[in-house]
Amino acid sequence: AVAAISVVGTLLVLFLLTLVTDVSIFSINLTTALGIGLGIDYSLFIVSRFREEMRAGRSSDDAVVRTVETAGRTILFSAITVAISLAALLVFPMYFLRSFAYAGIAVVALAGIGALVFLPSLLAVIGPRIDRWTLFRRAPKEAGDGTWHRIATFVMRRPWPIAISVVAVLLLLGSPFLGARFGLPDDRVLPESASSRQVQDQIRANFSSQEAAAISVVAVDAGPAGPGRDAEVDRYAAALSAIEGVARVDASTGSYQGGRTVFPPTPASARFSGPDGTWLAVVPSVEPISAAGEQVVQDVRSTPAPFETLVTGRSAELVDSKASVFGRLPLAAAIIAVVTFVLLFLMTGSVLVPIKAIVLNLLSLTATFGAMVWIFQDGNLSGLLGFTATGTLDTSMPILMFCIAFGLSMDYEVFLLSRIKEEYDRTGENLASVAMGLERTGRIVTAAAALLSVVFIAFATSGITFIKMFGVGMALAVVMDATLIRAALVPAFMRLAGDANWWAPR
Repeated sequence: AVAAISVVGTLLVLFLLTLVTDVSIFSINLTTALGIGLGIDYSLFIVSRFREEMRAGRSSDDAVVRTVETAGRTILFSAITVAISLAALLVFPMYFLRSFAYAGIAVVALAGIGALVFLPSLLAVIGPRIDRWTLFRRAPKEAGDGTWHRIATFVMRRPWPIAISVVAVLLLLGSPFLGARFGLPDDRVLPESASSRQVQDQIRANFSSQEAAAISVVAVDAGPAGPGRDAEVDRYAAALSAIEGVARVDASTGSYQGGRTVFPPTPASARFSGPDGTWLAVVPSVEPISAAGEQVVQDVRSTPAPFETLVTGRSAELVDSKASVFGRLPLAAAIIAVVTFVLLFLMTGSVLVPIKAIVLNLLSLTATFGAMVWIFQDGNLSGLLGFTATGTLDTSMPILMFCIAFGLSMDYEVFLLSRIKEEYDRTGENLASVAMGLERTGRIVTAAAALLSVVFIAFATSGITFIKMFGVGMALAVVMDATLIRAALVPAFMRLAGDANWWAPR
């Protein structure tokens, strides 16, 4: 029910946004995945705590109040953290990334409202009948007797070897990302059965020059047509045709190769000329979406022109997209880091714990991004997953996956830290609090992560390559965080820091 509120409500928000701005159709994928995933995550956390309070002897109404005071507070911090991570996408100028921010903020807000308002009222109505139709009933284990408690205790007895081993494994898995190459999606993201893909495959295989991917150089205020402008265009076109990686330049004054005219003007050349300006088609001899294609654009833009010029085309889109994304990336990362630190500090009252949480989340993402390079850039598992590797990753996807995966990883971190903090406030014992916190949240987070992974893995069946990458990458990030990070690194680092975990300035 909470998932339905999140998904349907977000679809309404996206519809209203389409009335005032551009919204990518792919934002619907994020709406479905996060709506179902967070709706179930938050509901599991609330219902589990409600059952725990009922078993402790509280009345139904008191159990609801105590549940919202504890688990509800955690969900509030979690929702704000995830929403801020997704809101960082708003700093990028591309509407594709902004669309995911719109969807993400809306779905997280609605999932939080559903879990904090709708679900408690529903539990108040259901009360003790919450377990009426339980199929596999089992008595709760005594405190300190659970599997997750034993795992935490095992790790904290030997923190150094476990921490070093797990960090080494994560860095090794992430090492392929050092060779990441970024590009833009082209027809090859479509399945081979698509007619548009088949046409482009024929052009790519049978024609040596990239006619369909010509770089357009538009002259701004070039002056009226006449001999003077023709002479300027002639010299400029000849200079462009001499650039390495350029097969030919077509202009109103003819066609050029290697710095000289090869064809005089023809009736078709008239299409390059207008009463107040002109433009040139620079046909590359290299793959447009590649490092060589980027170099051609940079050489074209640096070639002196007799008039102001603007350059566009597939290769220019790649250059400008990378500049836009990577130019804003430090700002987005700073927003996520600062806001996450402040929120976790407010929740835990600790300086070290938020820093540790951010570092561990980044470690878990290294393995995910390394896997994305190994699978989707290098083409490993392309036969199994059914896609065509192009040797590059879509420039937008790592940014998108970073913001979403960081938010979801912090979601589980908040669940765990809130329970550890509650136990520490009650007992004042660091090691016992870590073990008990992992025990209390272990089954919930494991179930939530498994369900969310299934939702993301479903996207691997998409016919669009970058949607496959999104699904596989997010599933890996969730699994990595719910296993290696939560079960090994969190207890190990909490043990090594000791009581310094809870230090804060007076």
